[in-house]
Amino acid sequence: MAMKIACIGGGAAGLYFAISMKLRDPGHDIHVIERNAHDNTFGWGVVFSDATIQNLRDNDPESAQEILDSFAHWDDIDVHFKGTSVTSGGHGFCGIARSRMLDILQRRAAALGIPITFETEVESLEPYLGYDLVVAADGFNSRVREAYADKFQPSVDERENRFIWLGTHHKFDAFTFIFIETEEGWVWAHAYRFDDDTCTFIVEMSEDTWQALGLGKMPIREGVAWCENLFAEYLGGDKLLNNAPHPSDEAWRKFPAISCAHWSFDNVVLMGDAAHTAHFSIGSGTKLAFEDAISLADLITEKSDLKAAFAVYEDERRLEVIKLQSAARNSTEWFEDIPRYTELEPLQFAYSLLTRSQRVSHENLRLRDKDWLEGVESWFAERATGIQGHAAVPPMFAPYRLRDMELANRIVVSPMAMYSAIDGEPNDFHLVHLGARAQGGAGLIFTEMTCVSPEGRITPGCTGLYHDSHADAWKRIVDFTHAAGPAKICLQLGHSGAKGATKIGWEGMDEALEDGAWELIAPSPIAWSPANAVPREMTLDDMAEVKEQFLYSLELGEKAGFDMVELHFAHGYLLSGFITPLSNQRKDAYGGSLENRMRFPMEIFAAVRERWDKPLSVRISATDWVKGGIEPADAVTIASMLKQAGVDIVNVSAGQTSTEAFRRGRRRPHRRLGRANLDRGAAGLWPHVPDPLRRAHSSGSRHPDHRGWQHIRGRSRQQHPCGRARRSLRPGAAASRQSELDAACGG
Repeated sequence: MAMKIACIGGGAAGLYFAISMKLRDPGHDIHVIERNAHDNTFGWGVVFSDATIQNLRDNDPESAQEILDSFAHWDDIDVHFKGTSVTSGGHGFCGIARSRMLDILQRRAAALGIPITFETEVESLEPYLGYDLVVAADGFNSRVREAYADKFQPSVDERENRFIWLGTHHKFDAFTFIFIETEEGWVWAHAYRFDDDTCTFIVEMSEDTWQALGLGKMPIREGVAWCENLFAEYLGGDKLLNNAPHPSDEAWRKFPAISCAHWSFDNVVLMGDAAHTAHFSIGSGTKLAFEDAISLADLITEKSDLKAAFAVYEDERRLEVIKLQSAARNSTEWFEDIPRYTELEPLQFAYSLLTRSQRVSHENLRLRDKDWLEGVESWFAERATGIQGHAAVPPMFAPYRLRDMELANRIVVSPMAMYSAIDGEPNDFHLVHLGARAQGGAGLIFTEMTCVSPEGRITPGCTGLYHDSHADAWKRIVDFTHAAGPAKICLQLGHSGAKGATKIGWEGMDEALEDGAWELIAPSPIAWSPANAVPREMTLDDMAEVKEQFLYSLELGEKAGFDMVELHFAHGYLLSGFITPLSNQRKDAYGGSLENRMRFPMEIFAAVRERWDKPLSVRISATDWVKGGIEPADAVTIASMLKQAGVDIVNVSAGQTSTEAFRRGRRRPHRRLGRANLDRGAAGLWPHVPDPLRRAHSSGSRHPDHRGWQHIRGRSRQQHPCGRARRSLRPGAAASRQSELDAACGG
């Protein structure tokens, strides 16, 4: 049935939806209303992947072909960092001038009989009450979305960095990232070509750097000139151009990450940037707009009513949007955390940049540029082994050394509570469970949290190491592990504290024992939950006894032949209970400040370190996910204290320290854990191999999380486009290409 349709906004989303609907039914009466003039030149280029182009071809071959004929194509990503250029190929980008794309779509709409009203601002939907369908595609500054905020419930997350969107006639042959360190901090550019003689040139920096440089106080012309001077070496004498619509507008912006709880009401629906945005660093805004338009046009044509079409449209498209917004958030946070990565070598830095969004994996890079990635792998293996010319192996298979312990690879079996011990003693179940992982080729295997006393167990089924018989049982497992292959085995020692005397996991997680419970001790008499027993506040004598228990378990662990020990300072168990202020309310020297709360855990650590000269790890919860609890900045301090005391590696986990986190629905982090630089030198992670992110392995006493120790980054090229010679890091020649790649600026 033919409809009367108003498209508010004549950008990519609005125009393409109008075209798509007209193609499906020429009888539709469609009007496009645009706030700008028909020949506006605002903005620069947009980037697409091969997959997006195919969607356009399937929907409207005519406009798709004209867009395709206008594309500038390139394959490489150049990363300029610390005087070195690193180049990675096979990325399959194509770009087009925004003005050219809009011209194509405007002419296509006109050919289909779709009128476009320009220079008209829509402040209200009242003039369109008689329309069957109103599509709000009026961009991230959508007047419709804001006017009906109660219906759409928008959320705007203004990101931290400042950026300015410029252009240049300098011809960059690759998607180019340029990083320059100034006295006030790092400044960088995203540059890419979109026609024969013009490139987009986005300059970005942190808010602090922007303020310190005084760019916010400069007139736009002076600010652009400053950028031009900073990047002069890479511009080859060409100018930076600004085509902002109003010179008085604020040129330096912060990116608004927009999402909406609802995309429609009645006969009104949001589309493109009006409904959602994705950071420019993954270049997917126009892609989302086009795909929104195609999806909604299909569904309105297929469904019997708008409500049904809107429901499916939002359901299907929201999933795709969430995927891209998640990748965009990862990419955005990488750029917001630039100082975290600037200590890396250029190859590492480039690799980190390329994989920042987690859409491009290590193996995906192999598909894009096999020779280059193998060069990266060789580079990493050389540094991991000290052997020049080492063969290329995936970083997860490179050896790793802690003190005198060398791991054959970086595959780590995380601690997993199995609740299968009898009176603390491991048995055939544990032999099979851990032995099979050793036979599978893992480099390092962790025991589950092994308790230092019967009263330190979480459940009656938890393993312990407090009797000679326990040591004998563990030795059987350790010996089998060593005989099965190159695997090393780590003993994780802990005490349950307030989380003890609970049922075996499958009988009731964290539920108090009904029979056979034992007395609980903790830093303060605070129950783990209302359903758990209130522990007794520990005395100094209790602390001395627990310390001796740890040392006795350590002695037994040495007899059993363990290669490494980890102390459990996380997840709300005894030592974690001292660290977090949520469970430590003591008034003595062991409570109050973080230094005081760390006192008893550090006493345990110091005693163990004194007697154990093999690798020693500590597991921490980097955040409690509860206001007033441990925050990432605290975790950095904790890791620094441990490093100073002689820890070899810090195993960073999160949460499980308070039931408040569960009640508030904060099982998973949203963002910003990485802001505290937990993986930088403070924690002493990866002291021998310059791993790019230096992330400690993430494992779980209760939750078998197999995320492993992570790896490296990089690439290069011979000559700068302007002719400037540069040091090459290119490990190999051009390699195989992948036909359909999700471009997204390498991210």
